[in-house]
Amino acid sequence: MPLDWTLFVSIGLIWGSSFLLIDIGLEAFHPGLITWLRIAFGALILALVPRARRRIEPFDRPRLIALSFVWVAIPFTMFPIAQQYINSAAAGMLNGAMPIFAAVIASILLKRLPHGAVLVGLILGFVGVGAISLSSGSGDSSEALGVVLVLLATLCYGLAINIAAPITQQYGSLAVNARMLVYATIWTAPFGAAGLLKSTFAWDSFLAVVVLGAMGTGLAFLIMGSLVSRVGSTRSSFITYILPVVALVLGVVFRDDQVSVVALVGVVLVIVGALLAARREPVTRSVEKANG
Repeated sequence: MPLDWTLFVSIGLIWGSSFLLIDIGLEAFHPGLITWLRIAFGALILALVPRARRRIEPFDRPRLIALSFVWVAIPFTMFPIAQQYINSAAAGMLNGAMPIFAAVIASILLKRLPHGAVLVGLILGFVGVGAISLSSGSGDSSEALGVVLVLLATLCYGLAINIAAPITQQYGSLAVNARMLVYATIWTAPFGAAGLLKSTFAWDSFLAVVVLGAMGTGLAFLIMGSLVSRVGSTRSSFITYILPVVALVLGVVFRDDQVSVVALVGVVLVIVGALLAARREPVTRSVEKANG
């Protein structure tokens, strides 16, 4: 039990700090270089883990390639671009909407309208997202662009979670994550090369990106895989609800990010909404019991 809590807190702090690390990286590095180095360092870490080298059958590779785009290449590219225009606290708070998007996409894929607590959760979540978005993107068009990019990245996460389940159950999360990172390293290499020409060198930015990739991507996937195997995916998913809080605190303390009362109310609504939206409906329980 103490080990479970240690893993839980560790992954929450690691993923919650990623927005701060991106912010530090942007002081000297172009967004494209941050994206590529993050993915490449993450892929390198997982390549060192024997369990991550499990063979994946050729007929499953199209799904894996799709995941490498929607789970890694696209959102990892959007976050550094977005954080040129909005602060790390706002990016982290908006990322808390991931369970909301995941629940909506699941309802669409299952062709079943949400109801009860799930519907209330979705409504609260979207009200919260709206509050954070209006507060964070009300300054000018560039801030609005930053908000839109973070929401699109978070939407990608919600889609990825829904299409990843079958392949991760078959091969394990480590093997899937390792291949995803390798593929995404290839896809983002041109953007990284272009970004290299537009970057300068600074040790603070370099170390921040190394930590972002090695720990915030590679080690984080490794810890998450271990946590899921110990406590299950449902309990592990609660990490999602502490990420906005970690990002908010780190942004305010270390970057003097300005956060309005409206945004704070919004992040509370997003977390509460996500908790409700993630609840399993009675029909789903019955189906699971029947499949037992």
